[in-house]
Amino acid sequence: MPILSSISTLPGAVETPAYTPDNHGIGIVHLGLGAFHRAHQAFYTDCALAASGGDWKILGVSLRSTAIPEAVNAQNGLYTVITRDANENQVRVIASIDHAICAKQAPSTLLQEMASPGVRIVSLTVTENGYGIHREHGGVDLDNPQVQHDLNHPETPGGVLGFLVGALDIRRKAGLDAFTILCCDNLPDNGTFVKNGVLDFATRVNPELAQWIEDTVAFPSTMVDRITPASSESTRSLSEKATGFIDELAIETEPFHQWVIEDHFSNGRPDWAAAGAIFTDNVAPFEEMKLRMLNGTHSMLAYAGFLSGQRYVRDVMQNNTLSTLVSRHMQAAALTLSPIDGVDYDDYQAKLLARFSNPCIAHETRQIASDGSQKLPQRIFEPALAVAQAATEAATEAATEASIDTDTNLRAFALATGVWMHYCRGVNDDGVAHVINDPIAHVLQTAALMNTVDEAIAAFNAIPGLVPPALQSKQQWITQLSSVLSSLRKIGVKETLEREVLL
Repeated sequence: MPILSSISTLPGAVETPAYTPDNHGIGIVHLGLGAFHRAHQAFYTDCALAASGGDWKILGVSLRSTAIPEAVNAQNGLYTVITRDANENQVRVIASIDHAICAKQAPSTLLQEMASPGVRIVSLTVTENGYGIHREHGGVDLDNPQVQHDLNHPETPGGVLGFLVGALDIRRKAGLDAFTILCCDNLPDNGTFVKNGVLDFATRVNPELAQWIEDTVAFPSTMVDRITPASSESTRSLSEKATGFIDELAIETEPFHQWVIEDHFSNGRPDWAAAGAIFTDNVAPFEEMKLRMLNGTHSMLAYAGFLSGQRYVRDVMQNNTLSTLVSRHMQAAALTLSPIDGVDYDDYQAKLLARFSNPCIAHETRQIASDGSQKLPQRIFEPALAVAQAATEAATEAATEASIDTDTNLRAFALATGVWMHYCRGVNDDGVAHVINDPIAHVLQTAALMNTVDEAIAAFNAIPGLVPPALQSKQQWITQLSSVLSSLRKIGVKETLEREVLL
C-alpha cells in the first residue's frame, strides 16, 4: 500500500484541504511536533488557510527525534486527523505543515529557518520540562545541562531558549522584524513564563539583545484544549481503511477543541478565529478554568484510575466510585474560580464529563499520570491553597456552615494529592511495580516510601518548589492529607476510594 503523500486521489468521504497547499509559504515555525500540535494548532492553521489564505504554513521541528520529521517529509506534510465519538468517525487530511526538521541534527539550519523574513510566529508545545526555565524563580535553570551548553555555544544550540534567543539575535543584526513567541503548553500565564526565561537567557548572552527582545517581541498567553491520545496501530489502521494509504502520522482525537489566545502579536497572525479560536485581552480566567477543572481532575482520575487497574479514562468513567469522585473534584475546582462572562461552569463540567466518557478515545491513565511534580502545583496545590485560605478567612460563627463545605472541598484536593503520593511509591497494592515517569522520579519515590505518613508528607513538603509553603502551613490541609494517605496505606486504594464516596 502506498504512503499518503498527495490529496489528489483520496476518496470522496475524506475531507481534504480547501486550498492549494503549494500556494502558501511558511510563516510559522513550531517546536514540538507531537500529536497534540497536529490535532490542535496545525488543525487551526489548516482552517485559517482555507478561510483567509496567507503565507502561514508551518515548519515543524522535533528537537531530538528524527522519526517524525522523516515521516512528515516522506508524506509531503500531509497526515490524517480522525475525529471520534460514539456516533461516527470524521476523517480529514491536514496540509498546513510544509516540512519538518530535527533540531539536533541541524541546529544551524533551524536557526536560519527561524531567522527567515517570512517567519512571523514561533510556537511551542514542548512541555514545561523542555524549556530549561526554573519553575520557582522564573529565570533559566543553570543546573540544566542543555542550558549550560547553549549559553557556552550559542551558535549551535540544542534547547528551546538557545534557539529562540539565537534566532532573534540573527534577526536583530540583520535589521529584521521580530517574530512572536507563542507558547501552547498547559502552563499558567505561559506567555510570561516563556518571556521571563528568554529575557534571562538573552541577558546572559548580551544585555542589548535582551533589551531589543523586551521592546519588540510579543509573548501572548494561550489556553489550549483537545484530548489527543497517543497514536497506535489501531489509529493507523483506521486511517488506512478510510484513505487507502499508509499514514505514519495519523492521529485520533475528540470533536471538542478550544484555543483562547491573548491578542498581542509582533507581526501579524493567521485567521485562527475561522476554526473557533477566541481572542481576548485576558486569558488567565480561561487558563484557571481548564487547569483546575479539566487538568486537575485528569490528574486525580489518572492516579486513582491507574492504581485501580483502569487503563483508559473511559474505563474510569464507567466505574461508579471513580466517576463520582471525578464529578466531586470538578465541583470543588469550580468553586475556586472567578466568574467568566459567557461561561457556565455547570455546563462546562457536563461537557467535560461527556468528553471523558467518550468510548472511542483511548486515553491511557498511565499517559496522563506522567510529570506529576510539574503539573500538580498548578492543577491541585493552587486551588487547594485557595480553599484553605478561604477557610481561614471564615472566622465568624455565621461561617460555620461554610467551613464545613470547605472541609468537603479541600478533601477533593487532598485525595488527588494522596493518590499521587501513593502512586509515587512505584508499586501498586498488589505489589506490581510501575515506572514513575517524572523528571524527579527518584526523589518522589524516596519521599513516598518513608516509614510513616508524617515523614512522607514532610519529605514531599521539603522538595523545592513543589508544595507552596502557605499550603504546608495550613493544619486543615495537613489533617486531610494525612487522613487520605493513612487510609491508602492501611486499607488500599479500592476501599479508600469507596469510603471517600460515602463521606
